[in-house]
Amino acid sequence: PKAGEPCGACESCVSITEARSMDVIEIDGASNNSVDDVRELRESVRYAPSQPGKRKIYIVDEVHMLSLGAFNALLKTLEEPPPHVMFVLATTEPRKVPDTIRSRCQRYDFRRLLIAEIRSRLEHISKREKIAIDPEATFVLARRADGSLRDALSLLDRMGVRPESVGDS
Repeated sequence: PKAGEPCGACESCVSITEARSMDVIEIDGASNNSVDDVRELRESVRYAPSQPGKRKIYIVDEVHMLSLGAFNALLKTLEEPPPHVMFVLATTEPRKVPDTIRSRCQRYDFRRLLIAEIRSRLEHISKREKIAIDPEATFVLARRADGSLRDALSLLDRMGVRPESVGDS
């Protein structure tokens, strides 16, 4: 990392961005929610990352969808994870995650971004990409994105914005 941010240029950053990294594994908790699925996960965490000194990251999306048995099977691994493994448990419903799991995790609550924050980021990206866009357009996109930068960027893409092509549209 450079100042806490990924460099975006090294092989590790590029492979993660292109979703081809063998060391970042995303698991859908809604469809992989059984005890057997967690047992398979526990077996896979034994393997070292592809690069010495690096970590394997397991992202369990919609973790609140795991069955109680699956949570219990995961508990031992969360209590004593191998030193090369990091888990990211993502959920929109943290209250559905058992206390025994939550007590072993660091919690980060995310929030919707303010219109001004999204607008500022859109303006920054537009400037960096040499896209001329009316300030009122960035306001409209930011408002329509309803707190989601990803949605704002998708709206910008759908506008068919090309470098130096958007004036007052």
